Amino acid sequence: MNRVVQKLPLGVQTFADIGDRLLYVDKTAYIAELIADFGTKAWFLSRPRRFGKSLLLSTLVALFSGQRKLFKGLAIEKRLDEEIFAARPVIRLDMSYAVTDMGIDEFRQSLGSLTSSRAIWQGGKWSLARFLSSSPKAVRFKLTPNLSPARILAELIEKLATKSGRKVAVLIDEYDKPYLDLIKRPDEAEKVREALRAFYSVLKASDEYISFIFVVGISKFTRMGVFSAMNNLTDISVLPKYASICGFTHEELSDKLGPYVEEAAQSLGMASDDLLAKLKDYYDGFSFDGVTRVYNPFSILLFLFYKRFSNYWFTSGTTQVISQYIKDKILTVEEFRGIEIGKDFAENPGEIDTATPASFFYQAGYLSLRPGVSRDSFILDYPNREVYESMSRLLVENFVGDRVIATAIFVDLRKALGSGDAEALIGEFTKFLAEIPYDIYVKANRKAVKFRDSEIKFDEWLYHATLLSFLIGAGVNVRAEEHTSHGQSDMVAIYAGRVWVIELKMVRDGNDEDVAQGALKQIRDKNYAGPYDNPLLLGIAINGAKRTIGAWAVEKKANHDA
Repeated sequence: MNRVVQKLPLGVQTFADIGDRLLYVDKTAYIAELIADFGTKAWFLSRPRRFGKSLLLSTLVALFSGQRKLFKGLAIEKRLDEEIFAARPVIRLDMSYAVTDMGIDEFRQSLGSLTSSRAIWQGGKWSLARFLSSSPKAVRFKLTPNLSPARILAELIEKLATKSGRKVAVLIDEYDKPYLDLIKRPDEAEKVREALRAFYSVLKASDEYISFIFVVGISKFTRMGVFSAMNNLTDISVLPKYASICGFTHEELSDKLGPYVEEAAQSLGMASDDLLAKLKDYYDGFSFDGVTRVYNPFSILLFLFYKRFSNYWFTSGTTQVISQYIKDKILTVEEFRGIEIGKDFAENPGEIDTATPASFFYQAGYLSLRPGVSRDSFILDYPNREVYESMSRLLVENFVGDRVIATAIFVDLRKALGSGDAEALIGEFTKFLAEIPYDIYVKANRKAVKFRDSEIKFDEWLYHATLLSFLIGAGVNVRAEEHTSHGQSDMVAIYAGRVWVIELKMVRDGNDEDVAQGALKQIRDKNYAGPYDNPLLLGIAINGAKRTIGAWAVEKKANHDA
């Protein structure tokens, strides 16, 4: 086994802190291309939270401030003697530090303070010393007091450039956070957006003093709003060339992180190849061009540290906002999977005020791009099991109303599945269905859902999707709408070595028992259980009038006896 010699960079967002001691997956080739190989100089990138955007900007800060020794052995090192990589003044603004919870006046004041603090106050003058570390002496200047945030930025850019003799690099981190902080308070959000629009417009107006601009954030919701006056930004968010500028590819995981994977595999008593396959299913799959897939670095690094599977990325965010959104929109986890979108939608999904659920979850990073049916389209889906399972668990917690209770229900569900106890399993299903609020059923009757090219009534979809979420949220391996040679089953649940092939039917005509037996017969006749050894076949009749399971029928299928 290869010996792990570098520590994992858990939570490290400053490039200078990595050095030789911490692991670094080299992304500097992308930086070199952005700076040197294109005719434009103003770039925009959106990526979900905890995807390494801040580290990327920190790498640019180190490069532009002349810290050449930090790039020894990296892809960009051989190009550092080119004039275009010379040191220059750098203004880096992290908009997450702007104050948004005390009104618009306080926001503007904090934005002004944040901007002016990019230079150092020394002896009554602002100093450029930390931006041009290679300079033999500091460049000093004064900033006019009591200016608006936009004017502070404009004056800072101009004076840094004219006093140093070099054009300025401007890096903006979390450009959208001040606005997204206020999405539940639209009036205040609009005031902040107007302030940001005036502030960011300085970047275009100061073009003659700027050599490079890079703006990053979570969403594109506000890009067109706050940058409407700055139409020279080149968006690389869905460009294939930069699909893995943030995050780890599977090749990087198995190569650069290989020793850590081997160490984790040994700790878990698994073969390295088996662990890699499981990691791929659980954490891989974020895609920003529909083809290249990457791991979220936050999840994979924490897994390699703790050496256990957990939903690290999902639980690190604002799940309450997502939870409330699902409640407000009466959504199921399955409802917006497999949605075909055009490339125009992927690049410009619109504003948050009018966003569809698909757009909302895509912007937040919970849905990812997959290849479409044509060159001009994509398919939206969950990136991996971590996100899919977490969203399902969140739905269950919504219905139950308590995370502790939900966890206890999951334990009983897994016990029933693992023991092969159909009666106990139906009991858990029945208890869960009883938790669905009455108003959900009422609204469901007014709605239909398009799924796999067919439209079904939402009440039938609601039962199917919520039971599916119940199983997935419990950590059960579930295959929904799995195709066989004769059709597709509703769901196949696999847990603790047992396989359950399940078919649901709504009772619309006939009695509950006949419908349950009909569901079981369909499993047999269509040979849904064909691919599995010794599965349990379960037909379920849903009585819509009573909003519960009316009847069920179970049968154990002998090993490949069909």
